[in-house]
Amino acid sequence: MINFHPPKLEDKPWVDRLLAQADYRGCDYNFTNLFTWKDAYRMEIAREGDFLLTHICSRIGCSYLYPAGRGPLEPVVRILEADALERGAPLRLVCLTAPQTAQLEAAFPGEFTFAADRDGFDYLYDINRLADLGGKKLHAKRNHINRFIENNPGWVYEELTPERLPQCLEMDKEWYRRSLQREGAAEEQDLGDEVIALRLAMEHYQALGLEGGLIRVDGRVVAFTMGDKLSSDTYDVHFEKAYGEIQGAYAVINREFARWVRERHPEIRYLNREDDMGVEGLRKAKESYYPDLMVEKYTAVRTASLREGAQ
Repeated sequence: MINFHPPKLEDKPWVDRLLAQADYRGCDYNFTNLFTWKDAYRMEIAREGDFLLTHICSRIGCSYLYPAGRGPLEPVVRILEADALERGAPLRLVCLTAPQTAQLEAAFPGEFTFAADRDGFDYLYDINRLADLGGKKLHAKRNHINRFIENNPGWVYEELTPERLPQCLEMDKEWYRRSLQREGAAEEQDLGDEVIALRLAMEHYQALGLEGGLIRVDGRVVAFTMGDKLSSDTYDVHFEKAYGEIQGAYAVINREFARWVRERHPEIRYLNREDDMGVEGLRKAKESYYPDLMVEKYTAVRTASLREGAQ
């Protein structure tokens, strides 16, 4: 069995090296996400040669991320399959892109079944579009921002430094309280998982290499966001919070952080604003910005009958 272990901060250098070699745009291939969501998804990692292996358990069962790294694919997939069989389950790989499904099919023709995971598709936006909000399609966003500026003439944007994290934490506690009142118990588990992930991100903000920004109105934090670099041309926005009752607050923090990232990281072409988890309201919000690309994700399951038939 593979010697998996929960992600630790000391793993970040070697994990980052392998992820940089893979250069995937999917948010699953980011050390911050692996580390901060490890409790919610029982994430464990291991190294096999020049590949990062990740084991995940969620409400739908246990799976492995498609291997991240460089080198021949077939040997590492066989190692994952042996591990899965020791656990008494078929090999299930998740978060494959369309090119990766083709790569896997070429290496193991007819031995995997594939299914799209629409709820897990990542939304990617051209950073210039989010920073400038030009064009007819984003007219409504500009209107929301104009209303915010009119209603809050003293607003300011600030970089999210470690010293400002406690104020964002207090704002998040209030945001969480209001969200529970609005959403009810049905969303409590998902909100609770996000709270844990966000707390870990704040606790290890500098060690994880996170960056962020916040919006103040009359000295009070009303919105904040944080993220880090994902691949050679893509930046991952991990968390974004704003008081929904303040018109335009989400649009302003979105725009201002896009501008900040563009200035700080001129090599970045896309902002990955992650998936919508199948939540209708979240999907509508992400679609309202008209994504330029979607990181489509698929699940691949190697079935016993196909495996036996190939022997």
